[in-house]
Amino acid sequence: MKPLNGRCEQTLPQKSHPFAKGAGEARLRARASPPPVTMKSAAVLLAGLLALTAYYVYLPLPSTVSEPWRLMLLDASFRVAQQSCNLVHFLGLGHHLRALNFLIGAFDQLNPQSSEGVKITDTQFDGVEVRVYEPLAKGGAKLRRSVVYIHGGGWALASARGGYYNNLCSIMAESLDAVVVSIEYRLVPDFHFPVQFNDVLQATKHFMLPEVLARYSVDPSRVAISGDSAGGNLAAAVCQEMTQEENVTTRFKLQALIYPVLQPFDFNTPSYQQNEVTPVLPRFVMVKFWLDYFNGNYDFAHSMVVNNHTALDMSEANAFREHLDWTFLLPSRFRKNYKPVAHATGKAEIIRDIPALLDVRAAPLLAEKEVFRIQPKTYILTCEIDVLRDDALMYAKRLEKAGVAVTIDHFEDCFHGCMIFTVWPTNFSAGFQTRDSYIKWLSQNL
Repeated sequence: MKPLNGRCEQTLPQKSHPFAKGAGEARLRARASPPPVTMKSAAVLLAGLLALTAYYVYLPLPSTVSEPWRLMLLDASFRVAQQSCNLVHFLGLGHHLRALNFLIGAFDQLNPQSSEGVKITDTQFDGVEVRVYEPLAKGGAKLRRSVVYIHGGGWALASARGGYYNNLCSIMAESLDAVVVSIEYRLVPDFHFPVQFNDVLQATKHFMLPEVLARYSVDPSRVAISGDSAGGNLAAAVCQEMTQEENVTTRFKLQALIYPVLQPFDFNTPSYQQNEVTPVLPRFVMVKFWLDYFNGNYDFAHSMVVNNHTALDMSEANAFREHLDWTFLLPSRFRKNYKPVAHATGKAEIIRDIPALLDVRAAPLLAEKEVFRIQPKTYILTCEIDVLRDDALMYAKRLEKAGVAVTIDHFEDCFHGCMIFTVWPTNFSAGFQTRDSYIKWLSQNL
């Protein structure tokens, strides 16, 4: 007991000091300063997280691409958003495309919507929502030229009213001194093909009526139709439809297609193979956009990636095969050493369940030569870093073969979707480069 009492007397704190000495001070030091082992573990953990982040963000890109790290960060952000929305879908909390469109809309709010110099009106053309841009500068008594514009987004994303497209159409209207009509077609997953096509066709036909053109002081001989990506698909399809209709009194002077998606027949063109995991729009994502557009079964996706839906034993597909024979339609510098992928046998149930895969209203590249022959003068913008590059180049070649004047504006250092990325924080030099070239061509030709 005495030794114990002795020890107790030695470890009792003094009344003037709140802490005991000895073991108490050691415990205090332990709490105040983590052991070196803990610091080392934290450093290793941080280094591991940084390495994983770099691994997730990094993508091999061609040496020609401008601002590669910014593009990688954009792509990584988009992948995170997509994977988060896929989780929402998996948990049954909502459709992944609705969730993704919500995120895009929220991000869109970061973009200031300036309309100086342009009058913006939201209205309806024959029941379809549109946004009309009219330059405020007085043009005197002269009639103005006009552009009907259809936004991209895989038939499922973005909006005519969103910051990105609002910015683009405002600049077009002011730069061209033109009336721009941006069509707010209904989106997947609430609506599927052919609703989007019909919306654009309906609104465009209404705008092209002589009395409507007169209301907006538009010269009926100077109207173009244009769109990017899925919007380019709708623009090309509607242009084909309207050129064939005999009761249409006003025709387009031009069509301008920005990296359009034009066919779901062959997902192994050289650009699909070359850019399989390209930023923004990898091949598998494009296949899923098609399936969403047609309300198809996701179980078909992997078969479609390897062209099992258009194998050689598919009589329905064989009728269209020569319309997109890229071994003939593409220049050698784009074909490179890639080989066509055409299996002897495939999954016939895909075409049977999704006949729209071969519908020219969804796949304008599959149209007959007679349809190409009556198309207007055409501008086609393509990017090297894009799975859709060859869709557009084959379309251009078929137009040229049919006797249509075509301008191909190809950008080696640009990527799919870049033209709308001209506002912070996604203000890419590729966006300004492609947008300015596109507007310059319209200015010179419309």
